[in-house]
Order: sequence, then C-alpha cells, then structure tokens
Amino acid sequence: MRAYTYVSPGTFAWMDKPKPVLQHPRDAIVRVTLASICTSDLHIKHGAVPRAVPGITLGHEMVGIVEEVGSSISRLHPGDRVAVNVETFCGDCFFCRHGYVNNCTDPNGGWALGCRIDGGQAEYVRVPYADQGLTKIPDGVSDRQALFAGDLLATGFWATRISHITQEDTVLLLGAGPTGLCTLQCILLKQPKGVIVCEKSPQRRDFVRQHYPQVMVTSPEEVLPFTLSHTEHGGADVVIEAAGGEDTFSLAWQCARPNALVTIVAMYDTPQILPLPEMYGKNLTFQTGGVDGCDVPEILALLAQGKLDTTPLITHTFPLKDIEAAYALFENHRDGVIKVAIVP
Repeated sequence: MRAYTYVSPGTFAWMDKPKPVLQHPRDAIVRVTLASICTSDLHIKHGAVPRAVPGITLGHEMVGIVEEVGSSISRLHPGDRVAVNVETFCGDCFFCRHGYVNNCTDPNGGWALGCRIDGGQAEYVRVPYADQGLTKIPDGVSDRQALFAGDLLATGFWATRISHITQEDTVLLLGAGPTGLCTLQCILLKQPKGVIVCEKSPQRRDFVRQHYPQVMVTSPEEVLPFTLSHTEHGGADVVIEAAGGEDTFSLAWQCARPNALVTIVAMYDTPQILPLPEMYGKNLTFQTGGVDGCDVPEILALLAQGKLDTTPLITHTFPLKDIEAAYALFENHRDGVIKVAIVP
C-alpha cells in the first residue's frame, strides 16, 4: 500500500509499504475510511517532535472499519466502524488506571500513532491496545462527524474538563484554529457566563462570529484591554491557550484575573518563559500537557445527540493520492482552510 511517510526533518514522501499485520493479541487492523492532517504533523516536519521516528507513516486523526482483531479483543469485531484515539494506552499501568493515558508507560504508550509507529495517512493502520484505543461510532454518526473525536475534540473536551469551568465564569480562549474551535464547542457545553475568543486571522474571526454568535471575538492586539473591559475582576476567570503563537503564552497569564486558572493545550516550537517576578501576587494556577484521551465514548455520544458538530471545520477534501497538495494548502493557510479530510 502507499503511505505518506516522515523521512527526516523537513522531508515527507510517498512510500510503498506492506499492509500492516497483527503483532500482538490486543492489536486491530483498521481500514482507514477518512483521515486528516494535524498541526502536530507539521511540528514533526519542522523538527519540533524529537520522539518522532524517521520512516513512520504519518497521521493520527482517522476513522475506519475494523478488518481484523487480535485474539484478546472481544468487544470489537470485523466490520465495526470505529474512531481511533490519538493515544495508545494499555489501560493497566499506574497512569492509565488514574486516567493519565498520555503518560502510559508501555513502549507504545501516549502519542505513538503517526509519531513513533505507523499512523493513518494510508489505507490501513495497525492499532495497538485496540480494546482501549478504538471506540465504536454510533449509528447515525457519519465519518465526517466522528473524524475529530479521537484527537481534536478529545483535546478540547479534556482541556475544558481540567479547567473546571462554571456558569459564573468568563472564559478567554486564545486561538480559533482547529484545536481552538473544537475547544470552543466544549466550553459552550459548560454554559459559562461569557466567552471571549482571541484570534489573529480575520477570516477565522469571521468564522467564529458566523458559527458562534453568542461569543465575543477580538484580536491579539486588543485582547488585553478587551478582556479587562468585559470582565469584573481584572481579567478572565479561566484562560485556555490553544494558539501556540510567539506571544500567546504571555497573553494567557496577562489576561487572567488574580487566582485564575490558565490551561495550556498549545504545542510550542520554542521554550516559553514563566516570568515569576512579573506575575508574583496573581496566584495563578497553570495546567499544561498533552491530552488524556479518555473521553471519546462521551464525545461520540454528544455527537450522536447533536450537541457537538465539527463538520463545518472540514473546509477541504482530498483523495489520499493528493495528500501532498493537501499538506501545502493546510501548512500555508490557503483558501480559508481550517481542516482537510483525506479519503483513501
């Protein structure tokens, strides 16, 4: 089969690879029916993911149909439509038992697919610990509806959960890219008093205004005075940083009120500075790290109920054979792209 492959920093290429086979009793082979490109794939390209292994097939956002299951898998069967979790996790180690599946101690634990083992920008993918990492897609939920359940929506859902948002809070969300927009939908499920979205792209600000008219929208240049004028206690009660820009980390803590919670879900290309003398006395709580993707069944249920809908984020669709053109479009932010769907 053909697979889009990480060759070396800065270089991706098509390669011929054999169809994957079961290697462990808890494996499953999934025929990919829809995939996507993530900003994390671009981080691999730019050398910002040291753990990425040259030669692996890219891609960790996908849905598909189970082709084959290992002998230890009982709840999945060939023919099941499934969402694939961005993370591989054993379910048995200390971290998995406490819900911290991003830190699974298995050699393939955490973000493995499309980073350290072959991913889903291909016709087939092997999923280790499939009893943990595959979730059946409910009847009535399409592939396009379910495409982001295992990664982007899982990230937004997790970020919202650990931010402890209440109905008394005004929430500032930095970034209205794909992760930010999925996070925004999950924030709105909590029905906070107010939501402010900060985004540098005029096109994406217009997208937010069109699809989420109940939220306030501003730019990075105006976000600090805007937040101060639209909150009661000197800043946002909760700040979620999903942009990962050059100045967005500093904007996050500057826009937070004293004793606020700041959740960092962005992935940065460079180290960030925590200027403790400047923020002394704000008594901020920071939450950081990669998604713990434990919520996919609940996310799929919310999709089935119509409480979440990320299909408007899919602005372009490409066949797998044209994935290089899809990458060029996505990386260079052409033609109003938000997310692309890849059809094997």
